[in-house]
Amino acid sequence: QLQLVESGGGLVQPGGSLRLSCAASGFTLDYDYYTIGWFRQAPGKEREGISCISGRHGSTNYADSMKDRFTISRDNAKNTVYLQMNSLKPEDTAIYYCAARDGRGLFNCPRMPPSYDYWGQGTQVTVSS
Repeated sequence: QLQLVESGGGLVQPGGSLRLSCAASGFTLDYDYYTIGWFRQAPGKEREGISCISGRHGSTNYADSMKDRFTISRDNAKNTVYLQMNSLKPEDTAIYYCAARDGRGLFNCPRMPPSYDYWGQGTQVTVSS
């Protein structure tokens, strides 16, 4: 059973940066077959897709509202995907989740939460002065 563990969240001032990590273990396919996505959920709001990255080709997909500040990347040798977040704003406060799915046959990675099968437990990001 694929397991995902997020880390790197915390309290940061507006304008600051954080890098989140999503480490995978227990996968049954080669890790680079998996498409990984980052999502977030603020209190009282639905979970929204931030970005995703495919396995072997590393193609990416971003939500328009975050593509100028957030960058997704992956290190297949470390079974880890990262989300670099810059110029953080108070409205970025949320629990951030990573998720995975078998990416074989996909042309573009999806950003819709129901498209993913495996989820981490989330990491809290709080942007406040």
